[in-house]
Amino acid sequence: MAASSGKSRNPSPRLPARFRPATLSRQTAHDFELRPDAETRARLMQALGLTGLRKLRLAGRLIPEGAADWRLEAVLGATVVQPCVVSLEPVTTRIDEPVTRLYRAEPAPEPAAAEIEMPAETDEEAMSEMLDLEAILAEALALALPDFPRAPGAELGQAAFGAPEGTPEQPARIHPFAALAALKGKLDGKS
Repeated sequence: MAASSGKSRNPSPRLPARFRPATLSRQTAHDFELRPDAETRARLMQALGLTGLRKLRLAGRLIPEGAADWRLEAVLGATVVQPCVVSLEPVTTRIDEPVTRLYRAEPAPEPAAAEIEMPAETDEEAMSEMLDLEAILAEALALALPDFPRAPGAELGQAAFGAPEGTPEQPARIHPFAALAALKGKLDGKS
């Protein structure tokens, strides 16, 4: 998702919503709390197909790791409203998800083994010149949304394709070998 240019409240004077990691002190962790404004939330709602978005927040810290790498550890919180995939009724979901990113100044050396296991909860990325907390928030929110939100009690029902059962086109009971029996009957009649 593209970085947004909307305003967000970020009470930490040490870490703005967009910053250059190279300018940060590596002696300490840097806390942040990002609460996007109404305009930014409206853009996110439109981009993600939401009908409501409240209590959106990304809070955490950026921690120096190794000689030049940074680890972002945060929690994404949001209350989202999406249309039900069955009835289109509004479905409200509370999201509280951990967000972890490891930003590497240099790519990690590849091990000699054929298979590499990576922990699912950590995303490793190359360090960019600018880090955009709003873009990280938008990506984490998109990944945390329910794929198929359903209202309580919403059911799809049974899909019926073709003619109703019991009509000449659709006999009441079709046996697995009915076609073979019909073919055998034709062959026996010709002999």
